[in-house]
Amino acid sequence: MPIVHIQLLEGRPPEKVEEVIRKVTETLSATLDSPKENVRVLVTEVSKSHWGIGGTPVSKLRP
Repeated sequence: MPIVHIQLLEGRPPEKVEEVIRKVTETLSATLDSPKENVRVLVTEVSKSHWGIGGTPVSKLRP
């Protein structure tokens, strides 16, 4: 059973997250010859204050 964990910065519309889940599922299913029903996609949204780039929280880089 393929499992993919994707971490994204918070703030994307739910439709975009659903599209990511659908497309990742389709790609894994086709690539691994695994039924879509066996693919698991976990999306974790991380707050901008908990994601750092170059030692600085994204909340301070992109308010």
